[in-house]
Amino acid sequence: MSAKEKFLSIVVPVFNEVNNVAILHREIVSALKNDGLKGEIIFVDDGSSDGTREELKKLRPLKAIIFRRNFGQTAAMDAGIKLASGEIIITMDGDLQNDPADISKLLSKMDEGFDVVSGWRKNRQDPFSKRFLSRGADKLRKLLINDGIQDSGCTLKAYKRECFEGIDLYGEMHRFIPAIIKINGFLIGEIEVNHRARVSGQTKYNYKRVLKGFLDMISVWFWRKFSNRPLHLFGGLGFLFSFLGATILLLMAIQRIFYGWALGNRIWPMIGVFLLVMGVQFFISGLLADINIKTFHQVRNEKPYKIKEVIDNYLS
Repeated sequence: MSAKEKFLSIVVPVFNEVNNVAILHREIVSALKNDGLKGEIIFVDDGSSDGTREELKKLRPLKAIIFRRNFGQTAAMDAGIKLASGEIIITMDGDLQNDPADISKLLSKMDEGFDVVSGWRKNRQDPFSKRFLSRGADKLRKLLINDGIQDSGCTLKAYKRECFEGIDLYGEMHRFIPAIIKINGFLIGEIEVNHRARVSGQTKYNYKRVLKGFLDMISVWFWRKFSNRPLHLFGGLGFLFSFLGATILLLMAIQRIFYGWALGNRIWPMIGVFLLVMGVQFFISGLLADINIKTFHQVRNEKPYKIKEVIDNYLS
């Protein structure tokens, strides 16, 4: 069956986009109708304070998830994905910069055998400062996690539903979903999409998100490299520190026993002991991390957000 024949779930996180949600909803409905696509539309209000919530309640057909407060775009996306019932999940921004007309292009690309198709904003319509920060983040991302796509920051993506089985999103992880999915062996493709300038509302992209994104990138790097073998990382560091510490202490012992050198006024014995202790601690940390990883795979029930209500205008 072609991807265009499958039931879609369009997931859109929004935060203070009161002037954009009705327009975007109308464009999505039009795109689905024009391309003969079947699906549901899910907007997730991430604790908006500008009337976005009230605007969403007027829209039909729509499922709206309302957060009690602002938990972040990643949490909003996770909530929408978990409520979605479609065989294919489409994610997109709520600021009108993603074009719903590109949904059909993503689905056509998916028919080439891809599990995920990511949009590539080749001609970005963003301020220079935002593009500059994004380019720096992209270079670092390719160095650390290399998910194989040009534009990981583009929210417009199509996913097969099974890609999200057993995955919980948190922090700023939405930017690294392709990398997380690639770890699990899914095939990722990319296609150029239209990118439009923001005409209403304010960008949520700032230095805080850059910092959070960097820390989450380190987390994804660790997960990609050592998710099933943390002892290899911590145990390796422990062995290195222990080896250096033991070597220093051995040299100090030789100097003291065979050459009679005084060690009371030298710092090297203390450094050797310190490195040896650090090595043991790293090794123990690796063992504990190994145990925690196994527990993590077995028990994951708590979600990092709280939903106030779910509005299902398909039933009214």
